[in-house]
Amino acid sequence: MTQKIMLQGTGSDVGKSVLVAGLCRLASNRGLKVRPFKPQNMSNNAAVSDDGGEIGRAQWLQSVAARVPSSVHMNPVLLKPQSDIGSQIILQGKVAGQAKGREYQALKPKLLGVVMESFELMCAGADLVIVEGAGSPAEINLRAGDIANMGFATRAGVPVVLVGDIDRGGVIASLVGTYAILPEEDRRMVSGYLINKFRGDVTLFDDGIAAVHRFTGWPCFGVVPWLKSAARLPAEDSVVLEKLARGGGKALKVAVPVLSRIANFDDLDPLMAEPEVDLVFVRPGTPLPEDAGLVVIPGSKSTISDLKDFRGEGWDRDLERHLRRGGRVIGICGGYQMLGARVTDPLGIEGSEREIAGLGLLAVQTEMAPQKTVRNSLAWSLEHDVPLDGYEIHLGKTTGTDCDRAPVSIDGRRDGAMSADGKVMGTYLHGLFGSDAYRAALLKSFGIEGGGGNYRRSVDAALDDVAGELEAVLDPIWLDRLVGGKTA
Repeated sequence: MTQKIMLQGTGSDVGKSVLVAGLCRLASNRGLKVRPFKPQNMSNNAAVSDDGGEIGRAQWLQSVAARVPSSVHMNPVLLKPQSDIGSQIILQGKVAGQAKGREYQALKPKLLGVVMESFELMCAGADLVIVEGAGSPAEINLRAGDIANMGFATRAGVPVVLVGDIDRGGVIASLVGTYAILPEEDRRMVSGYLINKFRGDVTLFDDGIAAVHRFTGWPCFGVVPWLKSAARLPAEDSVVLEKLARGGGKALKVAVPVLSRIANFDDLDPLMAEPEVDLVFVRPGTPLPEDAGLVVIPGSKSTISDLKDFRGEGWDRDLERHLRRGGRVIGICGGYQMLGARVTDPLGIEGSEREIAGLGLLAVQTEMAPQKTVRNSLAWSLEHDVPLDGYEIHLGKTTGTDCDRAPVSIDGRRDGAMSADGKVMGTYLHGLFGSDAYRAALLKSFGIEGGGGNYRRSVDAALDDVAGELEAVLDPIWLDRLVGGKTA
């Protein structure tokens, strides 16, 4: 019989995704057939699953942690925020339409059947399914029709472990407040809680554990320290970009403008891991740094809207000065589309604005179309003559004379464009920098030795390290009930 557990947070960004990934790897290391599941996710960081649809990037990483193929059924409802048309709705990997907030609230009860179908498929043949909630179960204004937290847990009969983030403060109040505000039916689903992101001597929280128990009766299943290895894992939410500080003193500065609808920004993680690369996420209100050697314009869920904001920040002028100083530019997916002469959206797929002038740095133009490209791809760098592999998730077709100098071949198709002087290039291939050979060739072109490590192997090692850190601090009796009984 499949065992099930659900991690819900007392708020957003409490670290649920990493904890689920760590527990999946821990269970896999103990010989269990484990699978991750998230009923509903809201993120523009998407991945292409092994069965060919879109899922949240976190669930893709959790499948890697579990050592199982990724599936659209691991994240049956994915919401991708856009501009003035609300969010794009992905159901079991495929686009099912758009909806604004109130419209989606009305739609949620109809989606529970889709969620339960996917959940049953994930449970089939599994020893353990670890479910991740979204937001907080204390958002009782959203409880009616809920599919992300207690609405799912009560329907599926899955016990819940609450996760509280002590780093942000008020963790006792958040746990006790959640207990106080939950209706009795939901309260009964909670089997205990975890404290996450603790710094210092954990015994200093003993009185806190006693206080939570006095108010709620819930047991504490562990106080998890700030997981050092988690920093080597891709982040899911763009909120993490707020916390990334500027570095300094490294051989190459890479500047990344943070777009309002930035998507798949984990494309940059392999560069961040390079010891001689200073990766700077440039917030709105801040100019692109003058000492950057490379500017990367990342993916966007709303190219036209983000292009308007790009100009509004003055980044277009910064980019022109950057190129005059001899800098280089790489655009990925939406960033590639922005580099062209024009972007048109005749059907209003992204919103009300139908046409906008591009940055004019590549002799190409893009027309949005309803057909969405979603696929994992094997590729080759025509620029550096090295192998690549990655994925495509995009709307629109880009054409123009600079496509004759395509920098990439994807599954035998020429992709992207490059300027005549080789200083500006764009491609639809996500995961470009994840190729160790490509990264090494790119850095060498800047006079830097790099790309020597195996990035994907380092992510896998980080998952093992997170699992080891969790095993050392979680309550052994609870942990053995959850993942005991088998050894690798």
